[in-house]
Amino acid sequence: MDDARIWNFEEELWVGGKDAYDRKVSDDCLMALPERPYVFTGTAAKEGVKNTPQWDEVIFADKAVARPEEGLIVIAYRAKASRGKEHYHALCTSTLRRLSHEEWKVVQHQQTPFDTSVAPPS
Repeated sequence: MDDARIWNFEEELWVGGKDAYDRKVSDDCLMALPERPYVFTGTAAKEGVKNTPQWDEVIFADKAVARPEEGLIVIAYRAKASRGKEHYHALCTSTLRRLSHEEWKVVQHQQTPFDTSVAPPS
């Protein structure tokens, strides 16, 4: 997958809603998100993000792409998302795994929001 397709793929996850998660997030995905329970595994990761409101727009900055081996892509970026008057700014990573020629799924995603305190583990 070339870089332009990678960023289009990731953008759809931010603005595409529940359908995008169903199509693009693996059932064995791991996610670290700034809300309880903070670490999401398996289908709980997929279901957890499906319940968040979709963003109207997202802009990526400081984009980095690594291809550590065939069929595996790791990206890191800064996201600025908005919907109406609400804004969100975070550092993110995602890992995509190729399942077949044109089929890719997210197997890892992490977000660290700017200007947000995350409660210490309990």
